[in-house]
Amino acid sequence: MEQRIYHGSLTPRDVARELQAAFYHGNMRVQVLDDPQGTAVQIATAAGTRSGGQTAITVQIRQIEDGLMIQIGEQSWLGIAASMGTTAVSVLFQPLRIIERLDDIAQDIESLQLTDRIWRVIEQTAKMAGATHELSERLSRLTCLYCGTANPVGEGACIACGAPLGAEQPQACRNCGYVVAAGETKCPNCGAVLTS
Repeated sequence: MEQRIYHGSLTPRDVARELQAAFYHGNMRVQVLDDPQGTAVQIATAAGTRSGGQTAITVQIRQIEDGLMIQIGEQSWLGIAASMGTTAVSVLFQPLRIIERLDDIAQDIESLQLTDRIWRVIEQTAKMAGATHELSERLSRLTCLYCGTANPVGEGACIACGAPLGAEQPQACRNCGYVVAAGETKCPNCGAVLTS
C-alpha cells in the first residue's frame, strides 16, 4: 500500500470527484463511499466486460491536519494475469489469433498502468488546488514560547525577542509529504533519503 500526504486546501470530495471523472468510462467503473474516517474510491472493471481481465483497486482518502493522506491499496491482478495467459497460449498455437485478442491486450495494458494513472490524477488535482508535499503555511511556522511571534522554520532564535526556538523544526519528505522528525535521514513512510 502506497501512501502520500498533501498539505493545503484539498478535500476528499475534490479527489474523489476527479478520480470518478477520469476513470468512469469504457470498461471501468468507479464507486465512492464516504464514512466518518474518510472517503474510499473503488475503481474496477465492470462486471461482464467483454475484453481484458478483471481488476480492482481502492483509494483511501483521509482528511488530516492541514491536508489529506491518500493511500492506494494493492491492485487485484488475477483477472489480468488470466487474460494475458489466454492471449499468450492462443497466439502460441495460432499466431494470427493476436488480431482477435487486440481489445483484450489493450484493456490489460490499461489495467496494468492503473496505479500510475491514479497517482497522476491525484497529483494534478493537488496541483490545481495548490496542495503540495511541502509543509503547509501553518505548520511551517514556529511560534515563540516567550512572545508568541510566528517565526519561519529554520530560525534559531525568535525574530522579535531573540529567544531560542530549539532544535525541533518540522520538515516534510519531498517525495511523499510525510512530516518527519528533526534529525531523521530517511522517511519512515516511503524510505526516501531526506535532504536538509
